[in-house]
Amino acid sequence: MRLADFTTLRVGGRAANFISASTESELISAIQQADAQEVPVLILGGGSNLLIADDGFDGLVVHIDVRGVQVQEIGDLVFVTAACGEPWDQFVATCLSSGMNGLEALSGIPGTVGATPIQNVGAYGTEVASLIATVRVWDRRLNELRDLSPQECGFTYRSSVFKQDHERFVVLAVTFALGRTGMSRISYVQLADALGLAVGDVALPSEIREAVLELRFHKGMVLVREDPDTWSAGSFFTNPIVTEEVADGLPLECPRYPDAAGVKLSAAWLIEHAGVGKGYSLNDRASISTKHTLALTNRGSASAQDIVELARDVRRQVQTHFGIELHPEVRCIGCVI
Repeated sequence: MRLADFTTLRVGGRAANFISASTESELISAIQQADAQEVPVLILGGGSNLLIADDGFDGLVVHIDVRGVQVQEIGDLVFVTAACGEPWDQFVATCLSSGMNGLEALSGIPGTVGATPIQNVGAYGTEVASLIATVRVWDRRLNELRDLSPQECGFTYRSSVFKQDHERFVVLAVTFALGRTGMSRISYVQLADALGLAVGDVALPSEIREAVLELRFHKGMVLVREDPDTWSAGSFFTNPIVTEEVADGLPLECPRYPDAAGVKLSAAWLIEHAGVGKGYSLNDRASISTKHTLALTNRGSASAQDIVELARDVRRQVQTHFGIELHPEVRCIGCVI
């Protein structure tokens, strides 16, 4: 099976073995059998955060198609449990149309529900960590089902225990604690500006979703089948977190934000001011998006190696200009940036 057909970057070689699991029991059984035979396993959801090498994957690829949503209201909260294979943006839209708010700032993000706790997906002032009640997982080390609390998930900026130890946990379902307040507070400047409001103001969740989708569309962060400028893995690099001393040594105009681990910088600003502009490329096969410097795109005929070389070049230029090392947000399979 050609894995390029299952990733938003549209690159990647073939899988030695490939199956699709449509139930939780099928998923667990496939993993148990592979583990018993010591066969490497790659769990594949929406393929929106993966860069798979041209050599493919020499093991079992399990494509997740487990669906289902359950709702339970307790007091002022609505606990919504979604199976790992539910398409993320479709799930967000369903929650909003049912009067549940909290996820609207995360509209338009590709991929599946099961991937969101792994990356601690976030955008426009919201992270899933702030909304997750429990994550149901298959623990491959203990060979058992577990329900993990947010504390046990070890959420940090764009990371979690699931990302730190890909070989141990398989996310089966995620339960979110949402509200029915009818209004949501704005906590991100760019989103507030798009709505003509100030940070701290409130707006209808539907209005927030529309504004977020519009922002993402103009950044090329909404997948469009006919537009190679959107054939990416989203933000390729995370925003670096540095010490105050390092931040103080940067130009004053460099955006920076307080973080529990130090000072968070804008990777997009660093890339642009290192001389890597929108549309930058090393060849005609892969390039920086013409809309957003954090997106590395496949112009139609790129290989995984083309993406790797472009990413390495971008990181080298930022390191040379600012002495700061960028780290990929994208998970690399069989290749190293």
